[in-house]
Amino acid sequence: MTTDANTPAKRTRTDGTGLIDLDPWLEPHAGALRRRYQHYQRVRERIVAAAGSVENFALAYKQLGFNRGAHDGRPGVWYREWAPKAIAMSLIGDFNNWDRFADPLIADDNGVWSIFLPDEQYGDRLTHGSRVKVHVHSLIGPRDRIPAYIRRVVDEPPNHNFCGQYWNPPQPYAWKHPMPPLKGSLRIYEAHVGMAVEEQRLGTYREFAADVLPRIASAGYNAVELMAIQEHPYYGSFGYQVSNFFAASSRFGTPEELMELIDTAHGLGLRVLLDVVHSHAVKNVLEGLNQFDGTDYQYFHAGGRGQHPAWDSLCFDYAKWEVLQFLLSNVRFWLEEYRFDGFRFDGVTSMIHLDHGFGRDFSSYDHYFPPYTDEDAIAYLELANELVHTLRPGAVTIAEDVSGLAGLARPVAEGGVGFDYRLAMGIPDYWIKLLKERRDEQWPMEQVYGTLTNRRRHEKHVAYAESHDQALVGDKTIAMWLMDADLYWHMSKGTPHLVIDRGVALHKMIRLVTFALGGEAYLNFMGNEFGHPEWIDFPREGNQFSFKYARRQWSLVDNPALRYHALAEFDRAMLQLDRDYGLLARADYQPLNIHEDQKLLAFRRGPLVFAFNFHPQQSYADYRLGVPEPADYRLVLNTDDPAFAGHGAVAAKQAYPWQRVECHARPQSVQIYLPARTALVLAPAGAEPA
Repeated sequence: MTTDANTPAKRTRTDGTGLIDLDPWLEPHAGALRRRYQHYQRVRERIVAAAGSVENFALAYKQLGFNRGAHDGRPGVWYREWAPKAIAMSLIGDFNNWDRFADPLIADDNGVWSIFLPDEQYGDRLTHGSRVKVHVHSLIGPRDRIPAYIRRVVDEPPNHNFCGQYWNPPQPYAWKHPMPPLKGSLRIYEAHVGMAVEEQRLGTYREFAADVLPRIASAGYNAVELMAIQEHPYYGSFGYQVSNFFAASSRFGTPEELMELIDTAHGLGLRVLLDVVHSHAVKNVLEGLNQFDGTDYQYFHAGGRGQHPAWDSLCFDYAKWEVLQFLLSNVRFWLEEYRFDGFRFDGVTSMIHLDHGFGRDFSSYDHYFPPYTDEDAIAYLELANELVHTLRPGAVTIAEDVSGLAGLARPVAEGGVGFDYRLAMGIPDYWIKLLKERRDEQWPMEQVYGTLTNRRRHEKHVAYAESHDQALVGDKTIAMWLMDADLYWHMSKGTPHLVIDRGVALHKMIRLVTFALGGEAYLNFMGNEFGHPEWIDFPREGNQFSFKYARRQWSLVDNPALRYHALAEFDRAMLQLDRDYGLLARADYQPLNIHEDQKLLAFRRGPLVFAFNFHPQQSYADYRLGVPEPADYRLVLNTDDPAFAGHGAVAAKQAYPWQRVECHARPQSVQIYLPARTALVLAPAGAEPA
């Protein structure tokens, strides 16, 4: 299948049904597409009528929460909070000795409570770093709460009570570097700051900037996706149970240290994406938004619809004006205050499907439209994508969606949702299924090729063999499935070991075939590229709150005597194919030869020819391969290279003269030596690296 993610619709439609020109199977749903687009237009028109633009609407973080301002000509600090059903509210903190009666707030007709703290009275008391909360009296009684728009939350020992901080540094961070241009397509390094150190402890923003970012840039990635940045009370949630949406997690450092991390990344040529969680929120009452004004429906759906059945969390009501403003303002906040270069939106399937996508195979296009979908959630995502691309041209958005929603990564004007990319989530699931159920000599070559190329035409995908999901306790990484406990004892180079030799060979081949066929961008989770030997298990009661498995052992990859180092070297060489040949942007891929019994898979993408021999024992001498071009070919990548812990059976930079011999429906061919469990990448003469 030839895929072109950039091909425009054949004809222009202005009613949101342009997707039909790309996917005729949508024709029966033209009315539903039209209604979806009209709903988006109505929401947008209402926003523009009230605020002038979507961008202005998304400035609530400069109005609500703590902001410098003036009142009656006096400078000071405004604190505002939307809590329509609250009975009374007062601001408390270090500045007034936590007196719940000293500084009451006043509500307006829209349910926004406010207080102005003039500098002349509070300037020497409400200072940078002061601890603050808001005392809310409601139908559920009095509660001390953390402000919804707070920008800094700290965990205070020994009782681990979370508290807000008024954050107003005397010297704002001075940015040095703009968003860097992309060299090739997106090559994303998914990372977690806290577990990025080798010691059994929490890592910091500054350590990540100094020690890990140079690794990522040197390895050939051009983007880093940061997980677990939005504040979350439980570290073991991996950042997916967010409590404070505008606060960068303080367990890793200060806001300015995160800004420094992003700025450093930009200086290294790396874009930085935020793994943003707008699909649900933590249930915690004292730390989060739950029952902030005493109701269960302030930010979330009331009753059962507001309860996420699988994640034990709360589901936003995307139809509500103030919720839309909260989430869109959160998008703008991270773009402007921290200069993130885009987002990976978590849990999109859960957002857009009323049953959260559980228990359905999405075998019918009916499932992409009402009564199965939440059109308000889709409208929010459309507005969020518009906002990102308007405020920060060049920024990218990626959707985590397993349902295959048609048009998710197409422009809103066509009836799409507006994302730039969607995650190719079926690929890692497929690899794990193969590894669990079949030995490699049983792998079906046609199915491997079909799975890696089976994606929606005209939509860009992020391919990956495994992400953080496969690295968590309860699953296994590809390296662990292939080599298991032998990873701990037999990774020294030059020491033959049947399990390790097989595992290392297949680890490289799985990643290369996924990289070459799976999408228009590529993603890897921190450490997976070199076969990190341990899964991820965050500190929790069940492991005596140990950090032993919540870290990355960089000493393994830094040791040139170990195969971990060789796997990282292969990953670097693989990524170089995109830099040299623009591989991931190429849509002209097609099979050349697929042979089930011989376990051969050969294909072309762009100018390159890929030849995989998955057979466990059989090597092929003088294997004739039909090639697309009547040109001599040369070897540009060999998974069996000794530098990659291979056996070196094929000479480096091997040349293959073309012959006018028909093969594989091509009028010309080359003959190659293709060892067992080896993949070769060939480039034609004239296709020189860019």
